[in-house]
Amino acid sequence: MKMNIEPMNYDGAKQISKWIYKEPYSIYSMDGSENCISELLNGTYFLVSDEENNIIGYYCFGESAQVPVENKFGVYNCKDIIDIGLGIKPNLCGQGIGLEFLSNGLNFANNKLSVKRIRLTVAAFNQRAIKVYKSAGFEKINSFVRISETEEVEFWVMLK
Repeated sequence: MKMNIEPMNYDGAKQISKWIYKEPYSIYSMDGSENCISELLNGTYFLVSDEENNIIGYYCFGESAQVPVENKFGVYNCKDIIDIGLGIKPNLCGQGIGLEFLSNGLNFANNKLSVKRIRLTVAAFNQRAIKVYKSAGFEKINSFVRISETEEVEFWVMLK
């Protein structure tokens, strides 16, 4: 599948901000708010579309790709590594495009951002994604639990 990658725009951010993922992946859902749209437009997000210009996902880099935990676990201390985050449109999840989607994001990061090492953070329950990340050469280097008012979620930090 041919994938076009471009800086996030308002229409793309508005559409992505309304994506709802089914359980157990609902932690990846956004709320459609202007704050959410502003985050998607902060300059670190990139829109991914197919050859027919349909949005299929996004990538983000740097702090935007990190789980906000004020670095109290020390998992993001190394500064010579860039973080990648990614999201695939909910109806395309589980359809077998994950490795190709990730590979395109890694190639983009290598070509445009000149990265040597790349890190990602994933919910430990998301074994579907972890399988893709491992097949792309990522290895688990750390983990932590984020506790909110409603849930506790373990996250894996993986490095390539």
